[in-house]
Amino acid sequence: MNESVVIAPISESLSGFLSSSEYSKVFLITDNNTKKHCYPYLKAILPGHSIVNVPSGESNKLLSTCEKIWDAMTKEALDRHALVINVGGGVIGDMGGFCAAVYKRGIDFIQVPTTLLSQVDASVGGKLGIDFQGFKNHLGVFTMPKRVLIDPVFLQTLPEREIRSGFAEIIKHCLIADAAKWEEIRQKDFEEQNWTDLIAHSVKIKQVVVDQDPTEKGLRKILNFGHTLGHAVETCFLNKPAKERLFHGEAIAVGMIMESYLSFSRKMIDQRTLTDIEEFLFATYGKVNMKAEDIEEIIALTRQDKKNKEKEVRFSLLKGAGQCAFDIVVSASEMRKSIAYYLG
Repeated sequence: MNESVVIAPISESLSGFLSSSEYSKVFLITDNNTKKHCYPYLKAILPGHSIVNVPSGESNKLLSTCEKIWDAMTKEALDRHALVINVGGGVIGDMGGFCAAVYKRGIDFIQVPTTLLSQVDASVGGKLGIDFQGFKNHLGVFTMPKRVLIDPVFLQTLPEREIRSGFAEIIKHCLIADAAKWEEIRQKDFEEQNWTDLIAHSVKIKQVVVDQDPTEKGLRKILNFGHTLGHAVETCFLNKPAKERLFHGEAIAVGMIMESYLSFSRKMIDQRTLTDIEEFLFATYGKVNMKAEDIEEIIALTRQDKKNKEKEVRFSLLKGAGQCAFDIVVSASEMRKSIAYYLG
């Protein structure tokens, strides 16, 4: 495993990193939840530091929130030898890393992912960014953190829905890269899964892929299985009342069923594999209630997907369980059929 990702008690990993580094200042970025529940795990380990606290949730992953962070960095007079520590889930990791990567043309940052989703996916690989004009991760950069410090203890601070959301990315990693692990996890109920084992497994898969293709020119696109339609569903639901909004993993579960159907319709997977995926995801996540008018909006949103080329919407689709192909052009009519399949 790459030395930049450490899975260990945070007291060991953070103190070890800081003792081998010399930074002019230490600056934490937290949200309302992590300031309350996760910062206490770090406070005693840290030298003198300052904190900026931002509102939690995807709806705040915006340029206006970045301005608040940059303003706090500037008022604290952070120079290019300062360290930013992002304490939170994917939103804080994406946005805090983005802010660090562009402040004074880039200062060091480390990720302390506190959700299952960020531990297995968002914190690894150097993808940073924010949402813009309603489009998810529309502005961003590739910059690697100095360290990703993963401690499963933070999962104890999470509601079950957050852990279930993160599980979707674990399922994705198994489906695209490890058929045996897929068979293992689908034989167990959600409550029986071994999170410590699955975190290490997902991190290893993601790192192998990212090391071969750091800036997503080819192979790294397989990590987007379930995400072309999944991100579009997630974005569509961002515009709905708060109680109807989906967590990232919930939307990706929807996307994986739709995109597994696309794989089946292309004869890339067989009926048995499609049925296994569908049954397991519906059993784990239930079914999202979409309306007819949502369908055309979801299809329109895929046209902003970052994998697209020459106005073609390009997907990553399964080649059997445990393998994935990328850059597959899919038409609007095929997407319509896959959404209709999901809706049953």
